[in-house]
Amino acid sequence: MSKRPEWWLTVLAKIWPVTWISARATTWPLIGWFVKKASLPLFSGKNLNITYLPINQEIKGSSTLLPATIVEELINRSSHRVIIKKCTCRDARQCKNHPIEYGCTLLGEGTREIDERIARHVSKEEAIAHLHETIEDGLVPMVGRVRIDNIIWGVRDKGKLLTICHCCHCCCTILTSGRYLPQEMAASLVPLKGLRIAVDHDACTLCSTCIEACPMVAISMNGERITYDMSKCIGCGQCITVCPVRAVSAEIDDVDEAIRELTSRIGGLASIE
Repeated sequence: MSKRPEWWLTVLAKIWPVTWISARATTWPLIGWFVKKASLPLFSGKNLNITYLPINQEIKGSSTLLPATIVEELINRSSHRVIIKKCTCRDARQCKNHPIEYGCTLLGEGTREIDERIARHVSKEEAIAHLHETIEDGLVPMVGRVRIDNIIWGVRDKGKLLTICHCCHCCCTILTSGRYLPQEMAASLVPLKGLRIAVDHDACTLCSTCIEACPMVAISMNGERITYDMSKCIGCGQCITVCPVRAVSAEIDDVDEAIRELTSRIGGLASIE
């Protein structure tokens, strides 16, 4: 088992602002090249491949609560699982909107190595209950392979660790800094297959709330219409959540295919069974 005392969580929260600064630093002249060069291997390719699952809105083409369906399937397939006792992102920002105690859920044999002082080793039922609590609180599940978590939590990299973060738009490092990521890193933020964002232009008041809220600068005003650049959209659903007149919605071509693609993609990077 790894050795991570309880104070390790406090240390992480203290040093976590470095992640926000690093993302912005990739855009700075001169120093940006060095920051990008140093961080790219760990935050791209097979070392980072994640998908956000939008919540709290109807997704056309789906009759189920899509995030819960997908994550429950992963939890039920997992051989072992833990819940980290604190969310580092929220702890670092001292979040006032969501509980800091809603920490990440980690799945797979690798989680057996995680120190009990920083994480609860839980049953499938406990992990599913935690998932529903976070969704009801408005947090967005993010699932995938995050190589740096092996380093943070002291797990040997044998491809047997899957991360499920429960993210808030006010604190999540990626959702607050994603717009600054180099293209090679941004490409690791993979939206659900077939997911599209639609705008009811008759209902839209052009208030620009969605534009300001988008973490990836994927929304713009084109004349008298709101338009999306789906090549930048990561499908987090923030634009849907903040729209005051509910003019924005998500559509998906084939829910079953989206689930198959996601589980197959992340399953090829991190085994949880």
